[in-house]
Amino acid sequence: MTTRRHYIVSYDISDDKRRTKVFESLLGRGDHAQFSVFFCQLNPQELAELRSEIISIVHHTEDQVLVVDLGPAHNPLEGGIEYIGKPFRVSTRVIVV
Repeated sequence: MTTRRHYIVSYDISDDKRRTKVFESLLGRGDHAQFSVFFCQLNPQELAELRSEIISIVHHTEDQVLVVDLGPAHNPLEGGIEYIGKPFRVSTRVIVV
């Protein structure tokens, strides 16, 4: 069984078209937490696919994408994320067969 991990992915992209493409690639892979920030639970293959997709979109001299590994998904993040103001709620994933 492949271990899923929590990641925060944030981006600073100057071009609207590239920023929209990165946003759309993250939208199906995580929760949109703030304007340019996503909270994702990914296994190693999903992370590799996301990295590959983002690498093909961004301009490496103009744009920046940060991927922060917060640890195993089975580990509750209590104490790991501090909220100031409105707390962020992680959506529950449901698989429909």
